[in-house]
Amino acid sequence: MAFGPTRRDFLKYGACLAAQALLPVGTRGATKDSSAPPNFVFILVDDLGWADVSCYGSDLHETPNIDRLAQQAMRFTDAYAAAPVCSPTRASIMTGKYPAKLHMTIWYESSANPPQNRRLIPPVTQGNLPHEQVTIAEVLKEAGYFTAHVGKWHLGDAGHYPETQGFDVNIGGTFWGAPATFFYPYGGSSRWGGEFRYVPHLEFGREGEYLTDRLTDEAISLLDKVKDKPFFLNLCYHTVHTPIEGKPELVQHYKKKVKLGMRHQNYEYAAMVHSLDENVGRILAKLNTLGIADRTVVIFFSDNGGFINKYKTKTVTDNYPLRSGKGSLYEGGVRAPLIVKWPGVTEAGSTCREAVSSIDFYRTILDISGRSGDAKHNAELDGLSLVPLLRNPNARLKRDALYWHYPHYYPTTSPVSSVRQGDWKLLEYFEDDRVELYNLTSDMGEQNDLSEEMPERVAELRRRLEAWRRTGDAQMPVANPRYKSRNSK
Repeated sequence: MAFGPTRRDFLKYGACLAAQALLPVGTRGATKDSSAPPNFVFILVDDLGWADVSCYGSDLHETPNIDRLAQQAMRFTDAYAAAPVCSPTRASIMTGKYPAKLHMTIWYESSANPPQNRRLIPPVTQGNLPHEQVTIAEVLKEAGYFTAHVGKWHLGDAGHYPETQGFDVNIGGTFWGAPATFFYPYGGSSRWGGEFRYVPHLEFGREGEYLTDRLTDEAISLLDKVKDKPFFLNLCYHTVHTPIEGKPELVQHYKKKVKLGMRHQNYEYAAMVHSLDENVGRILAKLNTLGIADRTVVIFFSDNGGFINKYKTKTVTDNYPLRSGKGSLYEGGVRAPLIVKWPGVTEAGSTCREAVSSIDFYRTILDISGRSGDAKHNAELDGLSLVPLLRNPNARLKRDALYWHYPHYYPTTSPVSSVRQGDWKLLEYFEDDRVELYNLTSDMGEQNDLSEEMPERVAELRRRLEAWRRTGDAQMPVANPRYKSRNSK
């Protein structure tokens, strides 16, 4: 695949520069070359829990590079994935829309095959990100940006790979959600029901090579090639998703460090987090070396909460003080670490406590880049621009509520929707029509259900949730006529 710019690329780049020059300085951001459009590096981690990073409270994991990024940037305490699992959140990032509106509420492999043996039958959902949706990559590419996807995609079959969704380059992105192994050659059939999986475009590696390192190698190579034009790098690490495999020397380091009483006990998982941190550091160092760090916006995020179930008999992670984990609409399943560095704009070491969501990245990137985007698509956006918050962490967004819809089963949940309005959060479970109400300011661990004590607030939030599902054409599970409970005779 050729990476060299074409004459059309140069013409687009020139047009982009001319358009940017007409923008107000406040839109462009404060950089040494304020006429140049900003670059974007979006670092998306798979299954990283809210408390898995040191600056968010981990008691085992060492993340000095991510912590240093937070010291130079803005850290969000109440950032949310739009879904408790991967593919729907990734779709929300690409489109700025709620997964329920896209009919993409579960990962690709399970979209067409809902279980038939539970009390409810989940809906058949959209496994491919539809081409009629306008992605943020398409908008930036049209504006003259070089767009590259590196790592996990998980948004559709080969006809819907990143190349068809606005990316000039796709390295490693497929319809699979996880690799067979994190060690070269990254292929095999020992997991995932015997299916042979591999990560393409990562040939000519070496024995012992680690996937997180290799994806960073590829990203750095791209940065070397495109450093002189605006770029959008969508760097989506497979780590820290299963299989839980860390580098042996790091596994031993954390095995010695684990002590009784620690919330985080899985030293193999800790080794994976360590490698993630090293590679975040490598990307940030490369931006500095190339002299483009001052005009590059860096976003660090996770696609859902941490995986709290077991892998090979060991609990993977702990999201304390949040309740539950991946798959659940409790805070541990959807609240995620978010750090944003916009040079010259975000205040170093600042903290924002406003509730934000992955649906907001699309409009935020549009706003920062000064692009208008597609008018028809924009009219249907659910997200808001985070630029007011990036300028002032104490600002408030003009948003009434955030919503989630997961009409599926997972080890941590049955089909459920939820809404957060201010400090209040309601969960509505579909199997038994049960609701739960929590005040997240006084009870972020969701231990004190107030639904019986506050029926009026429950009724109001439930009305809002039902109206949101209806206007967004959310798919619902249906009763299973063949289901027989264990208690039935």
